[in-house]
Amino acid sequence: MANPFVADNIVNAIKRSPFTKHFDPRFRFMLIEQDEDDNKFTDCAVIANADYIVSEDNHFNVLKRVSFPKLNLLTLDEFLHDLQLL
Repeated sequence: MANPFVADNIVNAIKRSPFTKHFDPRFRFMLIEQDEDDNKFTDCAVIANADYIVSEDNHFNVLKRVSFPKLNLLTLDEFLHDLQLL
């Protein structure tokens, strides 16, 4: 089970980072039907022109079949592997 204190600290650290940009999507793509709350992440990724989304949430697997807007999906292990190559 996730620890709310740890989660809050991680979110706050991300929000304070000089590398974090805030985006407010004006268009809703509604790419994830199984859990519509997840769409806030895909919408932000599209307007931010993100290279990928990192998630272990199976609802995001639909992104592998969506041709537009194209969003790349990485698992945490794939992301960590990519970081090691830098």
